[in-house]
Amino acid sequence: MTGSEWWRTAVIYQIYPRSFADANGDGMGDLTGITNRLPALRALGIDAIWLSPFYTSPQNDAGYDVADYCDVDPLFGTLADFDTLQHTAHELGIRVIVDLVPNHSSSEHPWFEAALAAAEGSEERAHYIFRDGQGENGDLPPNNWDSVFGGNAWTRVTNPDGTPGQWYLHLFDTTQPDFDWDNEWVKAQFRDVLRFWLDRGADGFRVDVAHGMIKAAGLPDYTPPVAGGSMGGASTEGPGIITEWPETAPYWAQDGVHDIYRDWRLILDEYPGDRILAAEAWVDPLSHVAEWVRPDEMHQAFNFAYLETAWAGPALRRVIDDSLAAFGAVGAPSTWVLSNHDVVRHASRLALNHENLQGHGIGPTTPDLPDNVIGLHRARAASALMLALPGSSYLYQGEELGLPEVIHLPDSAREDPTWFRTNGERYGRDGCRVPLPWEAAAPSYGFGPSAESWLPQPDEWAGLARDAQVGVAGSTLELYTLALGLRREHALGLGSVEWLDGHADEIVALRNGAVTVVANTGATSVPLPAGELLLASGPLPGNTLPGDTTVWLRA
Repeated sequence: MTGSEWWRTAVIYQIYPRSFADANGDGMGDLTGITNRLPALRALGIDAIWLSPFYTSPQNDAGYDVADYCDVDPLFGTLADFDTLQHTAHELGIRVIVDLVPNHSSSEHPWFEAALAAAEGSEERAHYIFRDGQGENGDLPPNNWDSVFGGNAWTRVTNPDGTPGQWYLHLFDTTQPDFDWDNEWVKAQFRDVLRFWLDRGADGFRVDVAHGMIKAAGLPDYTPPVAGGSMGGASTEGPGIITEWPETAPYWAQDGVHDIYRDWRLILDEYPGDRILAAEAWVDPLSHVAEWVRPDEMHQAFNFAYLETAWAGPALRRVIDDSLAAFGAVGAPSTWVLSNHDVVRHASRLALNHENLQGHGIGPTTPDLPDNVIGLHRARAASALMLALPGSSYLYQGEELGLPEVIHLPDSAREDPTWFRTNGERYGRDGCRVPLPWEAAAPSYGFGPSAESWLPQPDEWAGLARDAQVGVAGSTLELYTLALGLRREHALGLGSVEWLDGHADEIVALRNGAVTVVANTGATSVPLPAGELLLASGPLPGNTLPGDTTVWLRA
């Protein structure tokens, strides 16, 4: 029945395979490690997992540089390991969503290698965006576009005879050339990729850079008019208040991208089980994001406006209203998300006192480093508020443990291309990708059977390990487990928001079905509302609701 599909209310847990669990002790997470840890996710109470890329890749961008879309990188295992993971997950009642990276491939993909070997103007080159350079000898890039990771978005190739050749576009790293999605051959290849994973039992796809792929005709010069995150988005001033919507860049959010998703939707609809497409679309405003989830396109789109909203009552009420209205207008559920593999973990981000643009990261020289105690209090309260909202929620691995951003990584350990392409001016995303702690007393905190870990884990993570929190009253893990159980018991994902009046601006108070939710985003305690206490994100001294605390109550 339309309106009752699983994805409309699902809690979907993002797994970053490099950092989730390592079965063979090489310091790199793998598919078998994920399979072995699935019972822990079943106990947590999630509905589906989303796997960040595990495809064959030279790993220049941690797998988002794909060299084979239909195979597993040996770092992570084999196709048989994927099949085992998928079957085990389904036996546990967990659906499996795989990441798809259609904007670009690796420069080591056979398709791009064929393009380099082919002549200018050939069909092979037409699969990617090759252009002649500007200037008398073509020495200047075709336009002024910058890479998301910093630096120029064009790289010049060398011809077989050693002379300089054409330039190719890469909105990300030099090793990630952009496809030309006006090319019918490219479209046909990705239809085959979709069917490959759907035939293996995948329940859907999270689409990377879903606002990319199509570029404006003529590839015009473009200078961003306002500051924004590296993937696009608006400039903000104050607590989540948008001051100016940016002009649409000629490489983001072009109308033609929607034709691609209508085509893909027809393929997914051929398969049983409500297979889904989820968009990573960094566009503003929310009414624009909703265009990705019209009835004949994708099923979900990440709510980055919510993720980027400050911990402040007026801003939160506004973004919740705007989200429900925008997505509801096209018959889609709103999604809610606070962390992922590309942003500073919200246990740190919510305690920052300065703007932190998406992709920039934080590190030792960042001004006003976050207070971890304040950050965790706010993160727990924010998560409790988010999980009470109707629609679908996304969790990022480790947030259920209260993990903060890792700030003091040695420079020699950093791997994010942003760090290198900006000459260390931006720390990038390594700090949210550090491998998880499972057992406090084990080597690598139980991440794997050895002490190896591809990014170093901080000493203080021993106290945050999963086995140090299971069954411990008041732990962040138990808070999440309780929230997910109550969310399911009271069908909050199917509910609605009724705002409750009579509260100060810093108080977010709403009713969803039989559950009253009150979040105090301020610094001053207020009287605890009447009702049976179901959940509290922190202590409630003297029957009050302190700042940075959320409660669920049953009247």
